[in-house]
Amino acid sequence: MNTTSILTTVLDAWKAGVDAHEPEAVAEVFTDGAIFQGLHPYSIGPVGVAEYYASQPLGMKADYEILESRQLSDDLVLGYLKVAFSFVDRPTLEVFLSILARGNDNTWKIDHYQVSKLS
Repeated sequence: MNTTSILTTVLDAWKAGVDAHEPEAVAEVFTDGAIFQGLHPYSIGPVGVAEYYASQPLGMKADYEILESRQLSDDLVLGYLKVAFSFVDRPTLEVFLSILARGNDNTWKIDHYQVSKLS
């Protein structure tokens, strides 16, 4: 499996949970020790991820574009993305996202998630 395929598999599952406003489904895409940094203080693990996405407004959707990817080791893939979060009642928010996906050919999960908002 190449790096783009790995990232797409993980990010499609993340996006499906975000778009459906299912925080627990989003959290399942993260490792137990994942470092998660959205636009609020960071957390460790799926519980913090679920809490973060539970606090997001209903109707929020995520669209992503993979800009760069690298295979760092057999079980670690780096992704750099542009993400557009759209809302029902406010303008779209565009951010950049760096993730590390950890796993193997069968199961990959996000181990690090870092959002940057560039003006």
